[in-house]
Amino acid sequence: MPAKNSLKDYASDSYYHVYNRGVAKQDIFLDEQDYKTFLSYLKLYLTPVNLQGQSLKIPPSRQLKNYSQELKLLAYCLMPNHFHLFVFQKEDDSMADFLRSLGTKYSMYFNKKFKRVGHVFQGRYKAVMITNENQFIYLSKYIHRNPLPLPAIARTVLAGYKYSSYQNYLGKFYQSWVNKEKILSYFSKLNPEESYQKFVEETDERDLLMIKDSMLDFDE
Repeated sequence: MPAKNSLKDYASDSYYHVYNRGVAKQDIFLDEQDYKTFLSYLKLYLTPVNLQGQSLKIPPSRQLKNYSQELKLLAYCLMPNHFHLFVFQKEDDSMADFLRSLGTKYSMYFNKKFKRVGHVFQGRYKAVMITNENQFIYLSKYIHRNPLPLPAIARTVLAGYKYSSYQNYLGKFYQSWVNKEKILSYFSKLNPEESYQKFVEETDERDLLMIKDSMLDFDE
């Protein structure tokens, strides 16, 4: 039987947890420029062309496909050797096309910068469909807590991690291409004890049970 995240038949109007990592588990983000470049590609692909501004405009002959009408990105986290995305797709092939474009563009950048050839990512991305409300809510917590194992990260400074969408959720910065409203609708803006920040930063091992069916098999 194939692994649950090896199946590539995806449904329209569905949410997915998407993951990929570097070939042979090697780092794919080696410095701040790498993180910022990957984020700039997310912005490029997910911001409507008429809202991109001068900094993202590309000559018509080099215009890249835009996915802003096909996909929504609810959450993301970039780690040194992998990334997580929480994606909604409207059509059954939108996510595959988007991730193929994103992976190819970043690989070209990475290989050119470091004067290397070959694969950057360890095969095709992995994805799992979100099938219930608990998975939907708790997956964003899992993604935003990803930096905690890093030596320089503690729970008290999780909100300061620069390479995830968490600061969008806390109102520390705004990325128009991150769709946080639906997840935040489950939480209080006025009561700190019922806030999204409290939810993410509290430790509760039951969270893993809540999203076990949407967890990816990272060791594959």
